[in-house]
Parts: sequence; C-alpha cells; structure tokens
Amino acid sequence: MTQAKLRFNTIDEYLDYDDGTDTRYELVNGELIALPNEEPINPTIAMVLVSCFLQLGISPYRLAIGHQIQVQSNEVSARQPDLIIHTEESIRALLAGERLIRLEMPAPLIVIEVVSPGSPSSKNYQRDYVEKPREYAARGIPELWQIDPSRAVVNVLELVNGAYQSCPFGGDDPIVSPQFPALQLTAAQILAAQL
Repeated sequence: MTQAKLRFNTIDEYLDYDDGTDTRYELVNGELIALPNEEPINPTIAMVLVSCFLQLGISPYRLAIGHQIQVQSNEVSARQPDLIIHTEESIRALLAGERLIRLEMPAPLIVIEVVSPGSPSSKNYQRDYVEKPREYAARGIPELWQIDPSRAVVNVLELVNGAYQSCPFGGDDPIVSPQFPALQLTAAQILAAQL
C-alpha cells in the first residue's frame, strides 16, 4: 500500500506539522520532504562556532541553532541553517512571536551551513552550493559560510551588489569574516571541531 504524501497550502501549516519524530523537513512545492540525517560533526562544528562568537562578545540571544528562514525559491519555502547569527533587528522580530524569519522580516547577519558530502552533480551539492547561496543572497543576508568537512574548506561568502563573492580557506588559513574582522580562528580549527 502506498501512502499519500502530505501537502501544505501555507508555510504556517508546515510550521504546525509535528509527526512526533526528530525528522527534519523542508517544504518543497507544498510537499513535505525529509532531509537526510546530518553528519555527527555538523552540530559539533556549530557549537565550536557558538563558543568562538561568544568569546567575541556576541550576545548569546543573537546566536541560534534551529531557526528557520523563509526563502523565495522554486525549490523550498524555508531553510534551516546549522547556525544563524542574528542582527538585533532580526532576533527582535523573531522573538516577537514568529516561528521563522519571514520574507518581510529583517535578515540575519550571518548564516552558517555545514554542507553535506556529494559530487557537483549530486542533489546535496546543488542544494548547498547553488540553491542556498542564491536564496540567501535574495534575502539580503550579508555573509554566508559554507563549511565543507569532506573537502576540508571553509568558504566565506560576502554579499556584494546582490551576489555572493566567495573566499575559500583551508588548513591553517585564518578565517576572514567581513562582519567580524577580530575573529581569530583557522579553517583547521573549525574543520577539526576543536580549539
């Protein structure tokens, strides 16, 4: 017997859905699509970065794991990055009663994605390296990090004239963040998930 796929007419219907599991979903053309399981390193990397940004004096309430961002795309309605660094305006708007950062709300300062393994022709690669940067740029997010453990690289993308310009870092290269020039962290420290 085949089971009908769940369909949602609005983003709010999607946000209200709970199947009683820890499965992460994205809404694709009104249809609920289960995301692949994250690699164990992903949440560890996110926590290492939280620690680093706290040391830079970023207020803890501006750092978020699990927040979703509504995007305009033919592919999905919302994304859930591994880590978000909010602006004062974006966190205030979200904490005013919303469950995701809606299109009309202020954009966060930085979105950090730990990318999934995959070749350039894979769905994972297309999602992480093509779709997400296009969607986040359209939202006006000033900085996007792509942390790729399988390729041993950290790409820092800066929004310039509506498109991202990428600067890759590997090994003992110090990460250069346009939003946080005082950051003292190397690609190797992030990729090893240890300081």
